Amino acid sequence: MKAQKVHSGWKNALHEIIYEADTPLGKLFDIVLVILIVLSVVLVMLESVKEVDQHYHTILLTLEWVITIFFTLEYIARLISIRKPWKYVFSFYGIIDFVSTIPLYLSYLLAGSQVLLAVRAFRLLRIFRILKLVKFMGEASQLKAALKASRAKIAVFIYVVLILSVIMGTIMYLIESDEAGFTSIPRSIYWTIVTLTTVGYGDIAPQTNLGQFLATVIMILGYGIIAVPTGIVTVEFSRHKKGLKGNSIVHMNTQACPSCGSEGHRDDAKNCYNCGELL
Repeated sequence: MKAQKVHSGWKNALHEIIYEADTPLGKLFDIVLVILIVLSVVLVMLESVKEVDQHYHTILLTLEWVITIFFTLEYIARLISIRKPWKYVFSFYGIIDFVSTIPLYLSYLLAGSQVLLAVRAFRLLRIFRILKLVKFMGEASQLKAALKASRAKIAVFIYVVLILSVIMGTIMYLIESDEAGFTSIPRSIYWTIVTLTTVGYGDIAPQTNLGQFLATVIMILGYGIIAVPTGIVTVEFSRHKKGLKGNSIVHMNTQACPSCGSEGHRDDAKNCYNCGELL
């Protein structure tokens, strides 16, 4: 019984270090993890430069092995520190952690699998825990609700833009010649979308006066179109904020469930919102 308590004790201590950001050791662990993630991504980029890889291949490979071993141990530690490891394995970060750990091992079995190392960039999302951005989760929830409420209007807006692009592109195809680059209706639609979104690559340009006039109209429309989705989301955001006025603000923390690993619990939460386990 005593041995079981000791076993449970070190697992809980390991869980606090790996999954929490409110403790000194948890913060230190996350900082070291982010530094290694950034270093790993830099190593991947340096390996893609032939001149650098030729001169420092051994050093880069050694550093990559050190980082890979650390990530492997971290992945194993995450599995053994929670009661339901499969919850972590099939979670978003669990999949990212696994995919970002195995490439170097696979590189000795499959040619060209080193490219998968770039997936580690997704792990940089963990930096939000260190920067304590969880205190903005209330505002993030409001924005999420506003986007959700606006999705139907935005979908209709995008549909109208696509119809407008098809019409304008077809007209431009009839006006301009092949020499100007408008060789087909799809290519003309591509030009219309590029112009309407004010990107303007410049690879295709109208040459006739009528075509240039139509291009001017599309450019002016582009400025108005950019403001529409922003206005839709802003209105819904204001409505949602007014609806919450007078309600108490819910503060969130970095507490992770020791059973399923779920995060984003309220400060006053005693049980996990996902599995009901005592926090």
